[in-house]
Amino acid sequence: MSSIVAAHTRYLMLELVRVPVALLAGSLFPAISMLAFVVPFTGGDAQAATTATASLMFFGAMSGAVIGLSIAVATDREQPWDPYVRTLPAGPFPRFAGRILATLAVMLLSTLPSLLVAALFTEATTTPLRLLLGFPALIAPSVPFMLLGLFIGFVMSAKGAVALSQVLFFPLAILGGLLIPPAILPGFIQAVSPFTPARGAAELLWAVAAGTTPDALALVMLGVWTVALAAAAAWAYRRDEGRRFT
Repeated sequence: MSSIVAAHTRYLMLELVRVPVALLAGSLFPAISMLAFVVPFTGGDAQAATTATASLMFFGAMSGAVIGLSIAVATDREQPWDPYVRTLPAGPFPRFAGRILATLAVMLLSTLPSLLVAALFTEATTTPLRLLLGFPALIAPSVPFMLLGLFIGFVMSAKGAVALSQVLFFPLAILGGLLIPPAILPGFIQAVSPFTPARGAAELLWAVAAGTTPDALALVMLGVWTVALAAAAAWAYRRDEGRRFT
């Protein structure tokens, strides 16, 4: 089974490499934002630059989890290859696992340009241990966003997934404080921010990368969102399975 999963992962990664627009968009936008806003305004402040780098790295990863995964799953469902794969003896798991692993690879790759900009042009600093822990800390809070991407992909058409994923992605990023520091957000947004999954993810990354004290409410809500979105994604998968294969 592991060899089949590896084969699907390799195939899906080749698809992405051959049409790298989504990968470039997900990685270049955070890096350009770093150059335009972080470097000139907070690049000389080590603490602020470190937290901003963590935020924009997660912004890129979140883009792959929500937008990239939802569009990929919705597009797969519209191809004749997908129902055929589900009828094979190995079942749908190898392709599904390959899609998740390919998405994780894209998410990690999308963080590298922001990390490079921070290292070259800002005073952002962290310890080797914090940097090593940063990547698991980036993947773990991405789980609810991958579940959101799966939910959208299983309930929407490809065109609908493009629109809905983008409509949800940017407000979540703004409310979570990924693009603007929470301290300078308007008061009503500050009140709502800890209840969003993006804020919990940011708090975890800031704690690992810069040693800040995370907001307990935001972390609890990140767990709540993970459970809720897992239930929603499972329901959407069963709904799709029931409609297409019964």
